[in-house]
Amino acid sequence: MSNASSDFLAEGPHIWVGDAAWPVRVVRHAQSRRYRLVFDGARGELRLTVPRRTNERAALKWASEQQAWLTEQVGKAVLPVVVGPGASLPFRGVARHIDWTPTAPRAIRLDDAALRVGGPAESVGRRIERWLKAEALALMERESREIAATAGLVVGRVGVGDPRSRWGSCTHDGDLRYSWRLVMAPDHVRRATVAHEVAHLRHMDHGASFHALVDELHDGDVAAARGWLRREGRALHRYRFAA
Repeated sequence: MSNASSDFLAEGPHIWVGDAAWPVRVVRHAQSRRYRLVFDGARGELRLTVPRRTNERAALKWASEQQAWLTEQVGKAVLPVVVGPGASLPFRGVARHIDWTPTAPRAIRLDDAALRVGGPAESVGRRIERWLKAEALALMERESREIAATAGLVVGRVGVGDPRSRWGSCTHDGDLRYSWRLVMAPDHVRRATVAHEVAHLRHMDHGASFHALVDELHDGDVAAARGWLRREGRALHRYRFAA
């Protein structure tokens, strides 16, 4: 991880682990009586829970002294990437360089292997995040309804969020919800996830009939898509969008 620190510019509270700065989310809790440090590998950040009236600097000093534990935890993960001018992130499975020119239009424009954007540098990350969410919703709503129609199924509402533990969900009312980060994955991975949730409109379990329907609905290799998410899915959560 010797060169990983170039992917992350520390903003706000952070702890140095070796030569790398890791972000810390400080959570004040009224019922807390002691410090509690947790590593969130999915988001690539440390979460420090402290009593409401604690001194934050003292709490961060205590956390930074836990170097043996910190080294072990962060050794299992990769540093976050703060999205902004000059960074790169995947869109539909292809790495895209963020080409920022101050005088260019503020609206995000996809151009070959680049995302071109202008306007204030400090808002680039948040604008790209909003653009990704909008693209994800439009794409997966269209795909959900198209795939459902092939099986005579009816989709309710479609939404996107940013859950850490699942890529999609289906309610008994036929509403579907997806992780917007799927728009960063390859197309076949996203579409397999859509087929999975659409199949739940007919089968709310994971039995043989359910898996047979997923295979029928997906236009690719379901096992390959599932394998990609197991190997690479957590890395989609390493992208953070600056304020």
